[in-house]
Amino acid sequence: MNAGFIVGVLGVLLLSHAAYSTIQYRALLKITEDEFSGPPIHVIVELILGLVLCLWAGLTVPGKFLSILPDSDENRVVSLPSNMDFMIFNHRGRAFPSAIDLKLN
Repeated sequence: MNAGFIVGVLGVLLLSHAAYSTIQYRALLKITEDEFSGPPIHVIVELILGLVLCLWAGLTVPGKFLSILPDSDENRVVSLPSNMDFMIFNHRGRAFPSAIDLKLN
């Protein structure tokens, strides 16, 4: 297992525990008939820490970013889809001048 994956699981566990702590805190306030003004400070700290850990894991687990090469043959559409029912060529885009007409002027 990757360290980023373990950090992500830890972040999700922290977020889940913060949610559970908030639910318990609200249940305690109902018993004591107090008003809910917000979660305790330790729950807010736990939420922020869980968010940071999940964000860090989300950016490190997938791997390094690769550049997209515009001239690559892998980016081209090789064949048209076999179901041509959803291809519409009669649409409002023809009201705008095409790029070829603009280049001629």
